[in-house]
Amino acid sequence: MRDRIRRSLGMPLLAVCGLALLGVPRVVAHDLELVGPVANSLLVWIPVAVWLVVVLWCRVPNAFRTLLVIGLAYGMVLGVTHQVLWTQAFDEPPSLGGNLEGVLAPAAESALLRMFAFLSSLGTGALVGAVTGVVGWLLAKAVPALRPRSDAGSSVP
Repeated sequence: MRDRIRRSLGMPLLAVCGLALLGVPRVVAHDLELVGPVANSLLVWIPVAVWLVVVLWCRVPNAFRTLLVIGLAYGMVLGVTHQVLWTQAFDEPPSLGGNLEGVLAPAAESALLRMFAFLSSLGTGALVGAVTGVVGWLLAKAVPALRPRSDAGSSVP
């Protein structure tokens, strides 16, 4: 199973997880308001650029697929980190408003909001991975040196 994943992604699952973890400093810095907009932008874009460079350098079989999986792993990390920092991130915890204000018990409302926040993180990770994957796929198609290795029988680095 592990070899099949490695062949499919062009890199070990541990490398995929490591690349996804590059996004943790931004999540922490954002949730705890530790940095300004310039540093936050760097913490957003540098990990994504590293994903792209590593995937293209490894000449994976399908840059889109690999970057999408990295994005999904990033979404998981994003969601878990937001949950861990939930109480530190808000002076006052978020709550439902409008017609839904006060309808649910506080614990149910909190669970609902946290669930949607986690799903939003997964969606964000998937979107970041997909957009980066399209860029990687286009670059791999356009630049011959970045195309996947065509050795059908060779092992993945």
